[in-house]
Amino acid sequence: MEHEQLLIVDFGSQVTKLIARRVREMGVYSEIHPFNKVNADFLKAYNPKAIILSGGPSSVTEANSPRADELVFKLGVPVLGICYGQQTMCEQLGGAVETSEEKEFGRADLKIIDKSRLFEGLSDTERVWMSHGDRVSNIPKGFEIIAKSENAPFAAIEDEARRFYGVQFHPEVVHTVNGARMLHNFTHNIAGFKGDWTMAAFKDEAIAAIRNQVGDGKVICGLSGGVDSSVAAVLIHEAIGEQLTCVYVDTGMMRKGESDQVVSLFREHYNINLIHVDAEDEFLSLLEGVIDPERKRKIIGGTFIDIFEREAKKVGGAKYLAQGTLYPDVIESVSFDGGPSVTIKSHHNVGGLPDRMDMELVEPLRELFKDEVRALGRELGLHEDFVQRHPFPGPGLAIRCPGAITKDRLEILREADAVYLDQIRKHGLYNEIWQAFAVLLPVQTVGVMGDGRTYDYVLALRAVTSTDGMTADYYPYSHEFLSETATRIINECRGVNRVVYDVTSKPPGTIEWE
Repeated sequence: MEHEQLLIVDFGSQVTKLIARRVREMGVYSEIHPFNKVNADFLKAYNPKAIILSGGPSSVTEANSPRADELVFKLGVPVLGICYGQQTMCEQLGGAVETSEEKEFGRADLKIIDKSRLFEGLSDTERVWMSHGDRVSNIPKGFEIIAKSENAPFAAIEDEARRFYGVQFHPEVVHTVNGARMLHNFTHNIAGFKGDWTMAAFKDEAIAAIRNQVGDGKVICGLSGGVDSSVAAVLIHEAIGEQLTCVYVDTGMMRKGESDQVVSLFREHYNINLIHVDAEDEFLSLLEGVIDPERKRKIIGGTFIDIFEREAKKVGGAKYLAQGTLYPDVIESVSFDGGPSVTIKSHHNVGGLPDRMDMELVEPLRELFKDEVRALGRELGLHEDFVQRHPFPGPGLAIRCPGAITKDRLEILREADAVYLDQIRKHGLYNEIWQAFAVLLPVQTVGVMGDGRTYDYVLALRAVTSTDGMTADYYPYSHEFLSETATRIINECRGVNRVVYDVTSKPPGTIEWE
């Protein structure tokens, strides 16, 4: 890879990947590597043009907490420390960090008190996002204070001579209003990046990487019908052509009309080899009586692998299994590249393959966010209507049906979800919303329809706005829209007599319910 490279040292923050995403938006190629892998040999081989130290869940005041390799501060390249990154930089360079009684979580006002290239073009007061219990109590020699907040007297510091910068807040999250401008100031004004990395460049490099990995081997690709697996399939097909066979597994937990749409798209429009497997009975029998959401995900993931294994043998012993795994899947399931991030929930397509399968994974989108995948889809020529489809999870309606899964409950949910999405399109709201779906609760309530008593299910509606899926806010529907939609669902979907709307953000909730 010929691009100028920015290195992000990961200390385990759940939003570390957002740093890479923001930096990429500026045309700067970046990679994330865990702090315990970034040693002197790595740094010399990687040769970064600049380094960003991420946040993390640890406390610098604790024994054996993570540290950056000392060479980070001796390479002569610009370094930006974010939250924990600022704290360990200060501690390692001779400053001090303390556990503060005045913790800051959420929005805060940053008072810029000295001119700095990091804040070029910004106002004297900026709204930023804080998330810390510790704070810097003494800055190292050579540093100056450039900004403070109510509970962080060293909210931003700099050593301009060495081009070292530290901020207690998180410029990478959207809640820091001008965070992208701050990062751009660091990458372009301070570090001097030209900005030569684009999605077109990623496409070409991904195709080359797929060809290099696969050679003349055969690949099967698991298609869910969502944007991720579809973009992965088209990308891989462009790389290796007839060596690819796609497998679409109808689990019986798909949206209304999903299977027909997927089969038509790939067989008729892209002329990609496609096997359609009807596995509804297999999945539903294995999920019968299962309530725990983690068990549901494990069963679904294992059954997908069993089916892919069978189909691989049928196509002449495929050596590779391709999946549309994205980074949000990875960060919520396992620690990234061995780093110290905390597991939130497992995903069916994360965690490798069983030892019995003599196959390797091909996951060309594993380091991308959803919006980057959409940009790649456009680069590959996919139609805008398809590229803009809302995310749909691999486990399908199974994780939108809390409690025991039955064919009847799935059918109620499928019909209600179709009415809900039809309402969103009818009102011209589809492209304003990141993701919208219905959840059939394992709760029944008393209702009245006509002169009769009903005892039917409660349906929850969910709609969120987001740019990356890592954080999200609920979509502010009008009461008129919610009333009209609830009326349609209750009138058109037998089995539902009550509709509620979920107004939880992420965090503290996740987008999906399970």
